Amino acid sequence: MKTEQFLQHHGIKGNPFSEEDAQTDTVFKRRCLATIHHPAWSKVFGQPENPSTALVFGEKGSGKTALRLQMTSELEDYNEANPSDRVFVVSYDDFNPYLDNFRSAIKASDTNQVLKRFQLQDHMDAILSLGVTQLVDMLTSEKVDLSVLSLDQRRDLLLLAALYDSSTGEPIERRWSRLRRRSGFRSLWSRRDLQIGFGTTLAVVALVFLFPSLRSWSLLPWLLVPLIAGWVYWLWRIARAEWYSRDIRKGIRVLNRDPSALRWELLWFRPTELGGQPMPTASRGRAEERYELLRKFQGVLKTLGYGGGIVVLVDRVDEPEQVEGDPRKMRALIWPLLDHKFLRHPGIGAKLLLPIELAYYLEKEDKEFYDRARPDKLNMIKPLRWSGPSLYDLASDRLKACQINPSEDGDGVRLREFIDPEVGDDYLKESLGNLRTPRHLFKFLHRLIEEHCHRHTEDQPRWTVDYDTFRTTYASYMRDLDAFDRGYGHG
Repeated sequence: MKTEQFLQHHGIKGNPFSEEDAQTDTVFKRRCLATIHHPAWSKVFGQPENPSTALVFGEKGSGKTALRLQMTSELEDYNEANPSDRVFVVSYDDFNPYLDNFRSAIKASDTNQVLKRFQLQDHMDAILSLGVTQLVDMLTSEKVDLSVLSLDQRRDLLLLAALYDSSTGEPIERRWSRLRRRSGFRSLWSRRDLQIGFGTTLAVVALVFLFPSLRSWSLLPWLLVPLIAGWVYWLWRIARAEWYSRDIRKGIRVLNRDPSALRWELLWFRPTELGGQPMPTASRGRAEERYELLRKFQGVLKTLGYGGGIVVLVDRVDEPEQVEGDPRKMRALIWPLLDHKFLRHPGIGAKLLLPIELAYYLEKEDKEFYDRARPDKLNMIKPLRWSGPSLYDLASDRLKACQINPSEDGDGVRLREFIDPEVGDDYLKESLGNLRTPRHLFKFLHRLIEEHCHRHTEDQPRWTVDYDTFRTTYASYMRDLDAFDRGYGHG
């Protein structure tokens, strides 16, 4: 008997349990994203208009990535309904480029040295880079009225773009110049260094043209003196911008920015404008400058209609190449981010979706760490647990989402209809509860349906899974799950 024949008999199109990763799960993305939620969803998500921090620990396959995708979708719907009070979403889930750039910047010989020196300001630089790049993408591709920004906010926007824009789609200089022209921040001829240089040059040329006696070979060398003097200020500004850009390049260690590009962008700002700015230079090397830049970013976003704040979604901590799923390396990477000042920063809601292995290290920390992180104020969920009834409802909801002819009253096929009544309700839900996570649930049900179909022919089909098939398949899967938990299997 074919699997498709069995599922179509129950009115199901496709196999609802063939996918195991929410990132590639088309059933979840298209049909279940807004309808199927974990029981602790409200605590994790909170209120969009007032973003809050949540700290979630869950094992592999428990639904952390699904939570991230659902929060992104819910916030997009909220933004459409509230265009003047939107929430800006930053997905901080790919650490590889930042760790690679950081390793090159500090010239580290091994991964442990990289993670040991990765600090809070480096995380903040990465988050600001993601947010600023996303904002510049939007401002340069859409018709957004930048005249609503004050002159200081336009300066802040261009300064943030010069420091943190990390787009790879086109040269950064071209993006920055287009943004500057659209914002109307400063025209080319308004730059004082160029005014002095070109003004002096034109004055010398005019003198030579009006007074022919100055064209003699004995006097022409003396005319170079005012000509050079006119460009001294411009040369001084270039030298200062070059030094500044290299210092900033050393300070922002998670980005691989060309100092020469940053140098020409800094020339558009007056020395007095840069003098009082919180520049993330290597000579300072603190997180305080990042907090000031974050406030500038929030001010620009609020004026552009993102008054709801910023939500930072942290996920896939175990996947970076330099972490390799090692809990000790994950701890070294994420622990600097558990800073109460950052996580409770006004207008910021960080959703940290972390592997369950880190919960062990959290319990072993000392009082000094708890005073700095204050996990008691972070809406902590440890662990992200699924009970048997909740997994049963999850499976039934996926079946209803894949129905060929969904019922108008919302009722649909349930998992109970697939299983023979000989398998009692209590035994069924208790068995599902031992699977612990949606990923193991889907793997088990996929294996169960395949095993059932292998035991029957198309001529003599059976439309419910009998007790013996359920018992033997369940026992086999639990052995594999136990081996996986002990590190001897692939899950």
